[in-house]
Amino acid sequence: MAKFRTHVALLGSAAALTAGALSPVQLVGAQPAAAAEYDWVALGDSYTAGVIPAAGDTFEVPRDGCERTDRSYPQVIDRDLGGLIELTNVSCGAATIEDVTFRAQEPIGRNVPGLSEDPDYPFPPVPPQSEAVKSGTDVITVGVGGNTLGFDEILRKCLELGSGSGGVGTPCKDELAAGIPARLAKVSKDYDAMLTTLHEKGPHAKILTIGYPTIIPKDASKCRYNDPHQFLSITRGDLDWLRQDVLEPLNEVIKESTGTQDAATFVDLYDSSEKHSVCDAGKWVEGILDSDNRPALVHPNAEGHRNAADHVTSAILNTIAPN
Repeated sequence: MAKFRTHVALLGSAAALTAGALSPVQLVGAQPAAAAEYDWVALGDSYTAGVIPAAGDTFEVPRDGCERTDRSYPQVIDRDLGGLIELTNVSCGAATIEDVTFRAQEPIGRNVPGLSEDPDYPFPPVPPQSEAVKSGTDVITVGVGGNTLGFDEILRKCLELGSGSGGVGTPCKDELAAGIPARLAKVSKDYDAMLTTLHEKGPHAKILTIGYPTIIPKDASKCRYNDPHQFLSITRGDLDWLRQDVLEPLNEVIKESTGTQDAATFVDLYDSSEKHSVCDAGKWVEGILDSDNRPALVHPNAEGHRNAADHVTSAILNTIAPN
């Protein structure tokens, strides 16, 4: 982290000097700003895009349904690094690994059946995210895998099965555990294919794969049954199962796939967010609803994206300026 702080301090000093040197007279006839030194393409799902109101405001006009928000980590980093890197952010809520790799995606916006309706839904398809990667791309970040695993589907099933249980038992584990290994195997296969495609499209790019943060605490007794600002009707037993057998293995699969590639590095967000789960007082991930009772469906808030931005920024700077 020392190297990260040094890079940011230097950038901040340069920005301050530039701002201080400008005056209305000097601006007259000023030359256009120099092009950014590095091209960065941000790919990923809702944990990259932002999506929920607690992660900021959607800034695309007109909306494309991907729900990229202005406090999501790619946008935070873009502001932090100023003109050093040119960002192309094509992350999209609900994206699968295949949507990143080769398949056009039909975005859902904020249309959540039973919770919220999006007046602009349905949206036209968006191109496969990998199309944004060019031969001259310097850095690719990609945070994806949860939707290929089917985490949203699993979450909804756990809510359904836990309803009326009084918080007792592991009804979700009992019904879904047998299918998890096959889901993880698909993530691994698709992730490997995605990394191969990204290397082909951006042969000189450094790829940073972004893991998922801590969502469920190690001590599930922190979680209150039937609290909509946490996990609502999911039992503590099922929360333990989701953490140990679903979410932590998902991060491990992503890390292992990354390790097979020479030009790829895994960025771990799990350890740094350990004390900021959905059930912690200083949460970086919202529950089923956020503190203002808006649908959040277990997504990072602005604080979670700020933490991600710190770690991804460090990885980017170490990639483009290792000395």
